[in-house]
Amino acid sequence: MSKYLLILLIKLYWFLIPKTKRRKCIFRKSCSKYVYDKTINEGIIQGLKALQYRYSNCRSGFHIFENPITKKIQIILPNNSILEEYEISERFITK
Repeated sequence: MSKYLLILLIKLYWFLIPKTKRRKCIFRKSCSKYVYDKTINEGIIQGLKALQYRYSNCRSGFHIFENPITKKIQIILPNNSILEEYEISERFITK
């Protein structure tokens, strides 16, 4: 699969699916935008790895919590990695 095919698929997704109909992402940068940027800047291999990572973790199974030390919101993903507040979609950050 070439880099340009993946980019084309993402652009088709953006064109065919209105923003209001897309699944809400838990990440601050949407999954499609993240994969697009990775593919453009780092190539097809990194783009595919980014796609696999986001597909595996941007779904149910995450847990939101307030870090008792920093008092910042964090999310534990299904793969047990932790997202910091600046990486989390603003809709989860309530102050």
